[in-house]
Amino acid sequence: MTEKSCTLLVHFDKGTPALANEIKGALEGNDVEAKVEALKQAIMLLLNGDTIPHLFITIIRYVLPSEDHTVQKLLLLYLEIIDKTDSRGKVLPEMILICQNLRNNLQSPNEYIRGVTLRFLCRLNESEIIEPLIPSILANLEHRHPFVRRNAVSAVMSVYRLPHGEQMLVDAPEIVDRFLASEQDPSSKRNAFLMLFNCAQDRAVSYLFSHIDRITDWGEQLQMVVLELIRKVCRVNKGEKGKYIKVIISLLNAQSSAVVYECANTLVSLSSAPTAVRAAANTYCQLLLSQSDNNVKLIVLDRINELKASHREILVELVMDVLRALSSPNPDIRRKTLDIVLDLITPGNIDEVVMMLKKEVVKTQGAELEKNGEYRQMLVQAIYSCAVKFPEVASTVVHPLMDFLGDSNVASATDVAIFVREIIETNPKLRVSIITRLLDTFYQIRSSRVCTYALWIIGEYCLSLSEVESGIATIKQCLGELPFYTASEETEAQDVSRNTHTQVMNSSTVSSRRPVVLADGTYATQSAALETAMSAPVLVQGSLASVGNLRSLILSGDFFLESVVACTLTKLVLRLEEVQPSKVEVNKVTAQALLFMVSMLQLGQSPVLPHPIDNDSHDRIVLCIRLLCNKGEELKKIWLKSCRESFVTMLEDKKHREIQESKAMAQISNAQPDDLIDFYHLKSRKGMSQLELEDEVQDDLKRATGEFIKDGDDANRLNRILQLTGFSDPVYAEAYVTVNHYDIALDVTIINRTKATLQNLCLELATMGDLKLVERPQNYTLAPESTKQIKANIKVSSTETGVIFGNIVYETSSNSLERTVIVLNDIHIDIMDYISPASCADVLFRTMWAEFEWENKVSVNTVIEDEKEFLNHIVKATNMKCLTPPSALEGECGVLAANLYARSVFGEDALVNVSVEKQADGKLGGYIRIRSKTQGIALSLGDKFTLKQKGGF
Repeated sequence: MTEKSCTLLVHFDKGTPALANEIKGALEGNDVEAKVEALKQAIMLLLNGDTIPHLFITIIRYVLPSEDHTVQKLLLLYLEIIDKTDSRGKVLPEMILICQNLRNNLQSPNEYIRGVTLRFLCRLNESEIIEPLIPSILANLEHRHPFVRRNAVSAVMSVYRLPHGEQMLVDAPEIVDRFLASEQDPSSKRNAFLMLFNCAQDRAVSYLFSHIDRITDWGEQLQMVVLELIRKVCRVNKGEKGKYIKVIISLLNAQSSAVVYECANTLVSLSSAPTAVRAAANTYCQLLLSQSDNNVKLIVLDRINELKASHREILVELVMDVLRALSSPNPDIRRKTLDIVLDLITPGNIDEVVMMLKKEVVKTQGAELEKNGEYRQMLVQAIYSCAVKFPEVASTVVHPLMDFLGDSNVASATDVAIFVREIIETNPKLRVSIITRLLDTFYQIRSSRVCTYALWIIGEYCLSLSEVESGIATIKQCLGELPFYTASEETEAQDVSRNTHTQVMNSSTVSSRRPVVLADGTYATQSAALETAMSAPVLVQGSLASVGNLRSLILSGDFFLESVVACTLTKLVLRLEEVQPSKVEVNKVTAQALLFMVSMLQLGQSPVLPHPIDNDSHDRIVLCIRLLCNKGEELKKIWLKSCRESFVTMLEDKKHREIQESKAMAQISNAQPDDLIDFYHLKSRKGMSQLELEDEVQDDLKRATGEFIKDGDDANRLNRILQLTGFSDPVYAEAYVTVNHYDIALDVTIINRTKATLQNLCLELATMGDLKLVERPQNYTLAPESTKQIKANIKVSSTETGVIFGNIVYETSSNSLERTVIVLNDIHIDIMDYISPASCADVLFRTMWAEFEWENKVSVNTVIEDEKEFLNHIVKATNMKCLTPPSALEGECGVLAANLYARSVFGEDALVNVSVEKQADGKLGGYIRIRSKTQGIALSLGDKFTLKQKGGF
């Protein structure tokens, strides 16, 4: 037996199956509506594998004579799906009964009946049924109605492509060629040209070039077939590309967007000539602006991105056209557009690009749209990337962006603060203007995180006397007048504290035990105060509670910000000593700074706030107080120079890593030394256009650089072959597994190793996990010592390790009642096939870590004794990217903590934290924590780590 071909798919609900007797009774009646419903039920039952015995005779007697169009249409669908041959492949005798009915339909006065019958004949594979109908099919080529002619041409093509079709319709190409020359209907012309394209390619090419002047006037469907013909011809005969490329260039002016898009794709696939690529790129940019469908825009952007990889210099010219796609409100389109544009920036276009981005940033302030904050953040990051690549533009963008430090979108404001911090270090000429602008706008900042960045900048880069004094004055103004709370407020808070002491203690205990991953990847206990700070600020009621942004945040319980304020004041006082000749002024400012620090400590220990100050912040503020009370030269050097030097080292390391990554991404193709190279200077240029000449030059260059050479993948193919049964089993089976993004293809080879014929052999498969079989198993007959290839497709719906298991069941001719079962080895689908290394910012990593609810904790158990070697082994074995920079992993301290990240093809995130330490016995101990949004990734990655961490692959 062979697999049945399915040309019809109908949804069927098996909840209330119809009985065979009811169907037969309805078909035998005179009610047309009942017949229609009965036929529908019969078709759906047959499609789902059910059988209705003796139904064919009932239909021949009671349905065939009906003149109702719906009944006739359903009758053809029924005839389409029933078995028309016996087990030996011979046509069943009763099928002759329908031949006369089909001939009558082909000669019917109603064009609908003729058309649907011709369409039915396109799906018939039985030559015995079709051969008597050939004269009627050909006669319909001259019918007055285009619907009939269109389907008649399709029927001629189907008949001609049958195994013996060329003998039944010897002159079909010539007939269709004449038909095409005189036909006016676009759909009929398309079907006729498709027939020549598939069955007589030379005639199709001849027709194309004889009507090349009118090709732009042809219908969309015919133009699409022309493009398919060009692709097919050029793949076989690359020497004729030049004249076909001219046809494609002319079709770029077609009215249909689909044709224009296909033209651009065809151009890029056939030619590397700059003229052709430029025409395709221009076409993509026009489609990007003219199409309103977001899906179309995303597809076109994908094509532009692919073009950028091989023809960047051409797309650089069109960077402003690509930027126009930012007019779309869709965030995915905007993000993809910015990613493409940032790779196309050059010294020649940087000014235009930055000006456009600045205009877009200004637009986000005007209208209060839902996605404005997210879009503004994208633009800020894009401008930041531009300024890092081309420092000369930083002066034009840094000041406008500083207006967004007080943005309500915290992520956007944070990006601006990080940007300003890097620019002020890399552009010393901008330091004074940035500091001045920052001090003027500092009061507008409402986010605690942005305040910490701004305070660090003020503490490190206020160098002159006026800047230091302005910095201290600004901080004092934002902190407000002392004290932070009054005696009456303290008494009131104590009363409230006594009443709610139990609840506060409970909540403090719960929140203080919540683990949080720090910037270096290690775990810490998140304090209750920080928990409060992460929520919306709750201000202490009082006359001075609303004065100053720093005061508001501190009174909401943000003790980490208190410690940052103390450190900034300490740096400013230490620097004031260097630039202020008056010791009186220095002592006065020092006393005021100490007063603020002591007041913050008192606030943290008072009952006014719902939670006491955490130990880290307390120790930090106390350290600052001790330093100001006992200043030493060595400590001053650490505070005023070492911090900044560490920041410079971090920037240099970041730049070095980016350079290394860009080098790694650059793929270098090498040609073999004995490859032939055609020198176009020695070629005859007669009859060659400039485009053809450019195309040949590009082909020669590709051949010289090895782009046409693809290394064999035989080793990987062998690794994909899995043995399913033993060598001693009567049936040997092995599978070649191909893992695609959303499905798995199994190519199973089955060998009958016995001397007997195996009947009803069936490969039964089942799955575990989010895997689903697409096809139903078929039965086969396997001759002695013969081989059968069976294909199975499995749909994948999520990222997790799955298992495919099953067995082979068959019967032997000697005993048809006994079925033999051979159990197959399990096929394990590896999660590594679905995840790939990816990058994300530290802030985003920690945000996702806090949000994701599934965590899997794996104990470290390995024979590897070096921490870095263990980390490298884990990264290599699990296909993840280490986010922790190499500089942070340097040194030998016996402890290592690193963050790993990967993303699946389904867009799921996989977060991993590796924390290991060398124990007293020299072995490594610790934990690997995996977090994800779905349970499948967390569990599957945990199993992978457990399997791979010991050191074996």
